[in-house]
Amino acid sequence: MGLKNFWYVAESSSAITNKPKHISMLGEEFVLYRNSKNQVVALSNLCVHRGGFLADGQVEGDCIRCPYHGWKYAADGAAVEIPANKPQTPIPKLAHIDAYPVEEKYGWVWLFLGDLPEAERPPLPLLPEFGDSTWRAISGTFKWNAPYTRVVENGLDISHLPFVHGFEPQILESSEVNLSSWSGSLFVNLKPSPSKGLWKYFTRHKGGASVEAKATFYMPNVTRQDIHLPGKSKLILFGVHVPIDDRTTITWWMQLRNFLTYFWADSDAQRRNLRAFLQDQRVVEAQRPELLPYNLAMRSDALQIAYRQLHQKYLDMGWGVKQHRIKSGDSGIETVVIPSPIRRQIPELAKAWERKEGGLN
Repeated sequence: MGLKNFWYVAESSSAITNKPKHISMLGEEFVLYRNSKNQVVALSNLCVHRGGFLADGQVEGDCIRCPYHGWKYAADGAAVEIPANKPQTPIPKLAHIDAYPVEEKYGWVWLFLGDLPEAERPPLPLLPEFGDSTWRAISGTFKWNAPYTRVVENGLDISHLPFVHGFEPQILESSEVNLSSWSGSLFVNLKPSPSKGLWKYFTRHKGGASVEAKATFYMPNVTRQDIHLPGKSKLILFGVHVPIDDRTTITWWMQLRNFLTYFWADSDAQRRNLRAFLQDQRVVEAQRPELLPYNLAMRSDALQIAYRQLHQKYLDMGWGVKQHRIKSGDSGIETVVIPSPIRRQIPELAKAWERKEGGLN
């Protein structure tokens, strides 16, 4: 399903207004809206009273009101009004929903899904070229019927390029993997096919010559490819692969180029990017790695192996989301409720959710 205690893209910044927005990620439901200061608020979509769907409610100033019984929640997740109670009735400490830290960067809304204190949280992935006038950026989304880890590993896989994307076959020459606590990268020489269309006049790539590329991952679900074409032409492909559930992934992607930086060239770049995604989709969605009898890893798989090992490290630390499933006692329906930092501040709240997640309803 995914890992907690990391940043995930939830939506584009322009899509979040003062109207509630329902978002599904990692098996959990969220509601996002902008408060009176135009800041994005991110809360669990589950009203703790009777499970009301908060995204169907109303934003009132900095708060949101549940459409079922009118419970009103502040931006920190605390219930501040229960209409059925008499005035001055104290509000229980457990009348509180999870509230998640938010950052707006690269035109996207990022949520920190986990309960780590701010000083211990991993950083957002770096994309310093964004907003630089020498680079032209386009962006979009792409849906995969595949687990997010499979999509991430595809984005790091260099040896499939000749067979899926038409690169010239070659023996790969690559560096050793450079690994940190949150990321890994690898330099490699590639032989792209000759540039066609508009790009052939600007990249001056006629095929045959090797170009340097760099593949990078940022935990748990971000990939970046830097391709240095002949001359000073460079291309960056940046993707955030968000698990919606166990078998559905949405890629929030951005392509940046320092050539043909005119708006009228964007549609051509969009078509090229979509073609590459469709070529990958055909093979990624057909993969059945769970049926493999054993793992035949090659040197060309070094970056994927590094990613897989780091992913397993965080699973072993207890950061897997699946452990935060709760189950309804009457219907047997399961859902995921990812802990937020507020649970560390209210011990009673943390203990109540621990009992739920342990199956005690």
